[in-house]
Amino acid sequence: MAKKSQLARNSKRIKTVARFAVKRATLKEAGDWEGLQKLPKDASPIRVKNRCAVTGRGQGYMRHFGLSRIQFREMARRGEIPGVKKSSW
Repeated sequence: MAKKSQLARNSKRIKTVARFAVKRATLKEAGDWEGLQKLPKDASPIRVKNRCAVTGRGQGYMRHFGLSRIQFREMARRGEIPGVKKSSW
């Protein structure tokens, strides 16, 4: 499980990105780079970290499922992810 502070910081960044999304888009379209510089750093969507929905783990994240590789393996083995089954040949 990730630190609570890291999870809180990331959720705060997600909210900030959502709040400034329209303003960023208009400034980018107008080419106002000075205006973009005046926005908060966390308003940039690149600063949001993809994290596992179950554990909050940041490494080994599988974008298609929204889980870390470890949680994906455990949930797939238990049959909790639709359409995923253990392969054998």
